[in-house]
Amino acid sequence: MKSPSAGDLEDYLLNKVDLRRQQISQIVEEVQRVVHHLTTEISLQDLRFQAVPYSDTYNGNIKVLAPSQFLVTVPVKGLVGYREAREQRWRYYTLRGTRLPCPLQDPEGLRQWLEAEQFMKSQWQWHEADVNIEGDIVPAKVLQVFRKLVENAIGTCHLSGKVSMLTQLSAVWVAVETSTCQVELELVPTVEIPTVWPEKARWPPCLKRWPSRQRVECIKSFGFALLACSNYHWQQSFLQAEQVLLDQLDEDGGCRRKCFQALRQMKEDVWCPGKRPVVTSHHLQTVLFWTCEKYPHPKDWQVFSKAFLRLVRKLHKCVSQHFLKHYFVRKSNLLQHASSGELDTVAQKLALFLKNPQIGLP
Repeated sequence: MKSPSAGDLEDYLLNKVDLRRQQISQIVEEVQRVVHHLTTEISLQDLRFQAVPYSDTYNGNIKVLAPSQFLVTVPVKGLVGYREAREQRWRYYTLRGTRLPCPLQDPEGLRQWLEAEQFMKSQWQWHEADVNIEGDIVPAKVLQVFRKLVENAIGTCHLSGKVSMLTQLSAVWVAVETSTCQVELELVPTVEIPTVWPEKARWPPCLKRWPSRQRVECIKSFGFALLACSNYHWQQSFLQAEQVLLDQLDEDGGCRRKCFQALRQMKEDVWCPGKRPVVTSHHLQTVLFWTCEKYPHPKDWQVFSKAFLRLVRKLHKCVSQHFLKHYFVRKSNLLQHASSGELDTVAQKLALFLKNPQIGLP
């Protein structure tokens, strides 16, 4: 395909964005039917897990990280009335039941412990030894239980020809065959904590022009969630708050969303394609939020080409430095565990594009 001129860049990218939207919409439709089927069966087998609801519109439990990589949050139930832990204590246990001579490392960044007693009401099943050690609800134990439930549900729901477990990973991943391609889903047990904003998320640190004070209060009212995706520590997640921020980007008539969609398109087509890319849509979304905060005025988002290149430059800086702060928990680096070599490759492609924004298009 002939590369478009600089003047056609916007039209070229946004035409591809429309095509992507149609393709992803079809894949999500098929994926959520499978997920709803599986999790309905799982909820019947174990009362601690809820079915992921089917939705005709936006499904907040399914996050598209890349065209063939989805994050699916599976809500747990029986844990109500969350409170922050007030007392610190040392943990000397292991997942195998042995004792350590030195305490386990304290959680950093987005991670935290989770005790059953942090909830005003908790079902007795959350105190059972299959998920609980010394009062802690342990994510690795929860994942162990959940993995077996997923394996059994695939058979019970007669989905063996369509869904397969990916067994080489500690997290629970499945591959789903859709009508157009194979997609990989990470299924993550999730404690949803509505209306509570965690102490670690000291946001905003001071008065900012973007988002407005009223918007900040609205976003905080959605609370956060805890994802079971490591051994001992739960990971704080703000998917719902982030979605609210995304939904209300362009109330002043700007082109923020258009720029984000174009950035994502270039990332997927040119800079970082593949099944499990080192840079995901969530990273791009975070780059967008930081750029919106730095450039809060409507005039900064009126000219697509200028605004788009501003986002590309910010992305290049973050990828080059292997450093991207989480938007809400600013002590957390979202690229901390990413492959340095893969990040450097993406940085080189971004630098090449910035030298001449006409080249490198598929």
